[in-house]
Amino acid sequence: MASTLLSSPLQGFTDFRFRNAFNHYFGGIDTFYAPYIRLDGKLKVKQSYQNDLLPENNTTLEVIPQVITNNPDEFIFVANYVQSLGYKELNWNLGCPYPMVTKSGMGSGLICNPSRIDEVLHRAHNETDILVSMKMRMGYENAEEILEAFPILDKYPLKNIAIHARIGKQLYKGSVDLDAFETCINNTKHKVYYNGDITSVSAFNTLKERFPSIDHFMIGRGLIADPFLPSMIKNNTTEYPEDRWTIFSEFHDTIYQQYDAYLSGPTPIKMKMLGFWDYFSKSTSNPQKTYKAIKKATNPIKYRQAVEQIISAEKKIKTTA
Repeated sequence: MASTLLSSPLQGFTDFRFRNAFNHYFGGIDTFYAPYIRLDGKLKVKQSYQNDLLPENNTTLEVIPQVITNNPDEFIFVANYVQSLGYKELNWNLGCPYPMVTKSGMGSGLICNPSRIDEVLHRAHNETDILVSMKMRMGYENAEEILEAFPILDKYPLKNIAIHARIGKQLYKGSVDLDAFETCINNTKHKVYYNGDITSVSAFNTLKERFPSIDHFMIGRGLIADPFLPSMIKNNTTEYPEDRWTIFSEFHDTIYQQYDAYLSGPTPIKMKMLGFWDYFSKSTSNPQKTYKAIKKATNPIKYRQAVEQIISAEKKIKTTA
């Protein structure tokens, strides 16, 4: 059974600029999930969210919009908005683990509130005809929370439930709980997608073997840390392309130029790229040294020099390996 690979949304990282460049240079992802739309009580979609979902900014790939809310009116407003752009599906985020979200009773902080989940889904299915899918943790405090939510979810014709095999309060620390994930598969009638710690081809193959009924896998941080990973999974190879670092360099320059044009001034672009290098560095031969070199680059000229030196050093390692 061939696997479908999905890009898990990461707020601040996987916007349309990143998605388009990733798809062009690396491929391997069948569907991209857009970072969530958050309304904060105002029925108005911010310009940055609008830009991210504009059809003309997403011409070469399949994208599914996402919303984070605990309010039925907000959900319906966003559903109508994305439908006006031509989207047929809206993914509901009950997975975000960050305290600024969960303390507001959203993201993984909503999983322990089945009655509110019921209220939102009831109105969504009665007042719109959008296809609803879910992105969830297994709970915030413990992995039983999702089991208590399943009877509610099973009342509705959801497209799927993508489950990150951690609880919210873990954030991204500690290991995934595969036994608890297996319990999830056995306790819902819905199609389940797997998400969490797919960081290598061997890690993927281990998961595929453990869960033969799962054919949709969602990759989040692993996809940014190693952009070649999805295509390598698809080709079932651990061999990188010969021109690996040339391809990465072209990809990097593309997103750098686009973010530089979009952000005003040297500080925002520095912070944006530093965020990316927190992940990119993990695929280099010396992650700590790489990240430190980027961090020390105090202006755009020094930044570009640091990137050139990193790429050049990695190419030499490749040729002498």
